Amino acid sequence: MTTSAGTVDTRPYGKTLDGTPVDQYVLTNARRMEVGIITYGGIITSITVPDRDGTLDNIVLGFGRLDDYLTKNPFFGAITGRYANRIAKARFALDGKEYALAANSGPNSLHGGRQGFDKRVWTATPVAAASGVAIELRYVSPDGEEGYPGTLSVAVVYTLTDANELRIDYAATTDKPTVVNLTSHSYFNLAGSGSGSALDHLLTINADRFTPVDETLVPTGELAAVAGTPFDFRAPRRVGECIRDGHPQLVSGRGYDHNWALNTSPARSPVPAARLHDPKTGRVMELSTTEPGVQFYAGNGLDGTLLGSSRKTYRQSDGLCLETQHFPDSPNKPAFPSTVLRPGDTYRTTTVHRFLTDRM
Repeated sequence: MTTSAGTVDTRPYGKTLDGTPVDQYVLTNARRMEVGIITYGGIITSITVPDRDGTLDNIVLGFGRLDDYLTKNPFFGAITGRYANRIAKARFALDGKEYALAANSGPNSLHGGRQGFDKRVWTATPVAAASGVAIELRYVSPDGEEGYPGTLSVAVVYTLTDANELRIDYAATTDKPTVVNLTSHSYFNLAGSGSGSALDHLLTINADRFTPVDETLVPTGELAAVAGTPFDFRAPRRVGECIRDGHPQLVSGRGYDHNWALNTSPARSPVPAARLHDPKTGRVMELSTTEPGVQFYAGNGLDGTLLGSSRKTYRQSDGLCLETQHFPDSPNKPAFPSTVLRPGDTYRTTTVHRFLTDRM
């Protein structure tokens, strides 16, 4: 498919273990930026953008073949759901009924369970975009899948604009009351995938508060001030500056794996949430969202055992995640923004990643 602004190319990417075909879609805009997406998990396999000298490189972590995504993926680039992040003790109550989920992260349920949206094959279709190119991914999650009530019909549109923006629009409807929280789980290294540690990146998060966690990384329910703590990214701060300073909140998770309550919530259209800058290459990512929170995860679980598409292994903090979302464990925390979706309503959120350089 070709438009005046760019192209969408499709190619086979392999088959799942049960023989289901998986395709890759490569979106290219008028400025040579490219985004690769596969129908398995809606995974973003690559985002190729220029540095300050115009040199193109892929700036997200991922694998070079489908088999690795099927067997060992730590959510690289995936759509996570039906509930992104953690639900405490793998259970929640809704309208007086308790629902049991799969416990796949200690006692908790993480990113939708053992077979979440990241492990499903989505249906993809190129769609029209006002400026740039786009594809729409669809998946229907049946009632009771991974313990969640209601048949959930989900649509995710990836749009690559000619302004070097990757826009992700999420929508969902249900036939029974349920909970839903969707996000994209890309690991970013603006120096290039496989280039080494991202701890020298400068991060800004537009948030005065964050949600402290217990020893299982579930929020305690408190909204704590970031001022005077390693969680204060209101001004640009080197990611590795405080990651090993012994703060109790950084010990249990071996670094950052926390939700920030954005100052801009609630928002009807995407507003600035975070900014990531690599001083070495000059690449910058500006993140805007309609969501109330963002989970900053510093790639703490990467241990050098995964070989990436760059043919180099990924080690701790070789990639950083900024997952726009509702708060973790919201179904069990009435004071948090609600994640309940009811029949007749439509879940809608939007996140925009804008890529530029420090010379722009």
